Amino acid sequence: MNENSRIIELKGIGEKTAELFARAGVRTVGDLIRYYPRSYEIFEDPVPIAEVCEGWVCTVSGAVFGRIQVSGNRNMQVTTLYLKDLTGTLKVIWFRMPFLRTTLGKGGALTLRGRVMRKRDGLVMEHPEIYYPSSKYEEKKDSMQPVYTLTAGLTNNAVVKAVRQALECVNARQDILPESLAAKYDFMPYEAAVKKMHFPENKGEFLEARKRFVFEEFLIFTLSLRRLKDREDRAGNTFELRDCPEIDRFLEELPYSLTGAQRKVWNEIRSDMQGDFIMSRLVQGDVGSGKTVVAFLALLLAGLNRYQGALMAPTEVLARQHYENISAMLEEHHIPLQAELLTGSMTAKQKREAYERIESGEASIVIGTHALIQEKVSYRDLALVVTDEQHRFGVKQREALAGKGKMPHILVMSATPIPRTLAIILYGDLDISVIDEMPKNRLPIKNCVVDTGYRKTAYNFMKKQVEDGRQCYVICPMVEESEALEAENVLDYSEMLSEIMGDSVRVGCLHGRMKQQEKDEIMESFGKNEIQILVSTTVVEVGIDVPNATVIMIENAERFGLAQLHQLRGRVGRGKYQSYCIFMTGSKSDETKERLDILNHSNDGFFIAGEDLRLRGPGDLFGIRQSGIMNFKLGDVFQDSVILKQAAEAAGEMLGKDPELRNPEYTRLSSALERYITDQNLEATL
Repeated sequence: MNENSRIIELKGIGEKTAELFARAGVRTVGDLIRYYPRSYEIFEDPVPIAEVCEGWVCTVSGAVFGRIQVSGNRNMQVTTLYLKDLTGTLKVIWFRMPFLRTTLGKGGALTLRGRVMRKRDGLVMEHPEIYYPSSKYEEKKDSMQPVYTLTAGLTNNAVVKAVRQALECVNARQDILPESLAAKYDFMPYEAAVKKMHFPENKGEFLEARKRFVFEEFLIFTLSLRRLKDREDRAGNTFELRDCPEIDRFLEELPYSLTGAQRKVWNEIRSDMQGDFIMSRLVQGDVGSGKTVVAFLALLLAGLNRYQGALMAPTEVLARQHYENISAMLEEHHIPLQAELLTGSMTAKQKREAYERIESGEASIVIGTHALIQEKVSYRDLALVVTDEQHRFGVKQREALAGKGKMPHILVMSATPIPRTLAIILYGDLDISVIDEMPKNRLPIKNCVVDTGYRKTAYNFMKKQVEDGRQCYVICPMVEESEALEAENVLDYSEMLSEIMGDSVRVGCLHGRMKQQEKDEIMESFGKNEIQILVSTTVVEVGIDVPNATVIMIENAERFGLAQLHQLRGRVGRGKYQSYCIFMTGSKSDETKERLDILNHSNDGFFIAGEDLRLRGPGDLFGIRQSGIMNFKLGDVFQDSVILKQAAEAAGEMLGKDPELRNPEYTRLSSALERYITDQNLEATL
């Protein structure tokens, strides 16, 4: 058996289990070896009962106090006991486990590990794991158990067993890093690193192993980016784009003046589009800094010169909102251009008619989702593609969009403030512009950082805002309850909040596991104020503008990076009303207090991104939240910024000495690079 063997060749894996693994993207033994845990459960010393806190997953030891009771009906029996130690007593409950009354009623020391929740009658540990007798816990103490991402029907134990078998196939020949690089950065040997990624004996081992693979991931990424940049550098500008009086008139008629930063960026874009080479430019700007107006000016420049411009949005609901806003501006300012909407959910007839208007050139500005790049879409003369950071374009995709071989200008819009040093590495194929000034008429968001005891007050405040006609967001880190994570979950939370708010307030629920159409319908209902409070995971980071939303409460705020919290906060403060952000945290650590205090006192995304970079270190790795920038498997551009810079330097040195990576030492790396570009379809997505 080797890395290319099908997973079904492992012992204990039949057709059905193989299908479950396939749903998780694991089809071969090699896939399984690289299917790293999403977090680890760390078995630490039991804590005194008097010191347990709401939201903790912890271990307690003691003796059963009083009688063990079983209540509820046949479908949902609840077993309740009270665990007592020298410092206090803790209520513990299990669901559908009535037999525990007999098993645990024999006396003796008992060790339990689970999540502590606050109920009406105080703190309760829910459905914990049982270690009886307590000596069984000693066998696990100080160990780290991997927790894998699962699909319905696939258990963590099944993945652990399969991974242990797969690791027997690991050998040094699979290592893609050149020996010289591994030695330079003193990386753990490949075979040991793979094993320690899955089954580390301690945190130090895990950090050493992870560092190696994060470096590898960043190295492949930066090498592929440089390779594509080298190909694109030669593209000349074939479009004649002259200044248009209609654009000056539009700017004069606006009810506000562009900020100095907006004017500077617009001049950079115009200069690029009128220059000798095709534009490849990233515009970075905080939420609400006015990137959309700058993008609209670029689309006008293309359209008024008898070319076409395309604007791609990540969701249909956002594409529709862009279309309505742009159509309204064209009409209001009497600009003789036609906008066209093209999305996947349109009927065949609607699409056919849209295709005709695009091909004839009747549609000057085309707005849509991925439907814009389907084979059936033929542009008459596409000069500009405006996209966001989720949809970046390479050579093949530009050619497909252009239709006749002409390379269009590319403008990438990013609301994620990234420190310039990182942006240069991550967007190495793009020139960078920054809108670092907010419009004067925008009210700053009022922030507060509170503990969980503030919830009732927060709910009353939200109810008052809804009574005044406003809307609210509540953000939770999780979709469903998990025994491994101490976090509020969206499904239970929305039900609970509906009960608290009453029939007059409609509470909606949104999460990443929903189908796109479902998400769009929920966001559209929220946009129309048919839903007053939206309980969501971080999928709302990319959502429509809802100027009427004035409150966002972020549960378990300590679980997110600062940059992501700032992005989430940007969902409010988009209208004329005063807006508020409530950061709710169950953590009492000084580190959490310092991090959240930065958000409490600053609305400046670039300052916050810099602080995020400073504060997030390799110690903050368990239950890690991705920063949301790029889709790396392991790496996080803020947390691993030092490794990212090392990988970028290494890529530069290697290509400087050997541009084609032909040295025998690079053979495996070069093959991995080609696979990465093919697998990720990088020429289409970068």
